[in-house]
Formats: sequence, C-alpha cells, structure tokens
Amino acid sequence: MPDIGTLHPQVVHFVIALGLVGVLLRLASLVVRATWLNPAAAALIVLSAGASVVAAKSGTDAHENAERIPGVRLAVQEHEEWGERTRNVLLGLAGIELLGLLLASRPAARPLRFLAAAGGLAAGFCIWKVGDLGGDIVYEYAGGVGTRSGNPVDVDRLLVAGLFYAARKDRDSGQAEAAARLIDELARREPGDTGVRFLAIESKLRDRKDPAGALADLAQLQLPPDSRLVVRHGLLTAQALVAAGQVDSARVVLTGLQQRFPQNAAVKSALDKLR
Repeated sequence: MPDIGTLHPQVVHFVIALGLVGVLLRLASLVVRATWLNPAAAALIVLSAGASVVAAKSGTDAHENAERIPGVRLAVQEHEEWGERTRNVLLGLAGIELLGLLLASRPAARPLRFLAAAGGLAAGFCIWKVGDLGGDIVYEYAGGVGTRSGNPVDVDRLLVAGLFYAARKDRDSGQAEAAARLIDELARREPGDTGVRFLAIESKLRDRKDPAGALADLAQLQLPPDSRLVVRHGLLTAQALVAAGQVDSARVVLTGLQQRFPQNAAVKSALDKLR
C-alpha cells in the first residue's frame, strides 16, 4: 500500500464521528421503537470500522516523523497501541452488527443488539482514549503542528510559535534575560514582520529595562495603515515614556490617541492610570 501518513488527521475524524454516532444510535435502538435505528447504527459502525483500518495504517505511516521529536516516542507508541486496539474492537463490533442484520427477523437478533450495545460502550471508550492520546501528541509535543507536511515554511512557523511562548514563560518566571535572548532570536529570524518588531521593542523595554532604546526603535518603525498597529505603537510609546520618567509626554501621546480612537478601551485604561 502507498504511504498515507499525511491523511491521518482527516481519516481519524471519520472514525470518531461515525463510531460515536453509531454507538449512540445502537444504544437508542434498545429503548426507542424506530425501524431505521438498527440499520443506521449498523451502517455507521461498519463504516467506522473500515475507516479505523485506514486510520491505523495512516498512523503507522505517519509515526516516524513524530517519533523524531525528543521525548515523544513513548507517547506515540501508546497512541499506536490504542489505535490498533480501537481498530480491533471496532472490527469485532462491526462483525456483531452484520450478524445482527443477517438475523434481523429471528429471535437471536435482540440479544445481539444488547451485545452490540455493550461492545459499543467499549468501542466508544477506545475511540475517546485514542483521540485523547492523539491530541496530546499534537498539542503537547507538537507531533504534527508544523511538522506533518515537512514544509520548511511550516517548520519555521512552529519555531516562531515556540520562541514566542518560551519567551513569555521565561518572562513570567522572572528570567528576563532568557526571555530577551529568545525574542532576539525571533527578531533575527523574522526581521520583516511588524508584529515581531513590536515584540522586540517590548522586550527591550520590559526585559532589558531600556526605555531610551525602545523609544528610538519606535521612532524608526514604519507602520502600515492599520489602526490596531497605530494603537499598539502609541501604547508602547507611552509605556516607554513613563519608564523614562516622562509622564507628561506619555499623557500627551495617550490623549492624542484617545482623540483618534475614542472607543478604544485599552487607550482609556492607560490614560486613566496617569490621571
């Protein structure tokens, strides 16, 4: 079979949606008299079982890239084990559902529906568990975020996000110099990004306690015609002026900003603090 690792995120959602809805319909069929419930539940569960085979194969094809990330190997292995377990449970459940359809007109059909409902609960738990583990890999280990495609642009975006959040963490924990170094690296990698330039100026002000340098950089910053950036520039300028001991100048900047953007809550709040 061809490598289908890139399809893993799409396929697993079919397993989850079809499987969970199918199980809910099977449970409902035990208490609601509706002729369509039995075939509908069976069809969705059989489709989910088929999708689970593809999901397990695509997961096996995709795991190598994720396992290269330091510290993620055991998490990937546990996710794989639960993926295979979920596939097996769904295939067994699909067999029970198909048998129930074949014996629909016989007395054995009702006990099979109860057996399918019990198996459905087990399948539902497995689907939840493997989905939860997969989410951990993606969101806690970045095993897919920015790395799945292998596109250098995506990898760069992942690094940018990592530098940004790591700098925030260091700043919040009192490691100002470490935060400043990370922002410096971010600015080195993204020199043309206006948002990154704002972050670098803010870091100069907050982490390195250099309001004069921040004001100099703000004076050189060329802004596109975007009101949000104008407000951010003004607020940061006011903060730098306050840090430099020029409170009156900061008040003038904020007053002018409020006249241009009278509904902006952040400007109003900053100005109120200086009154």
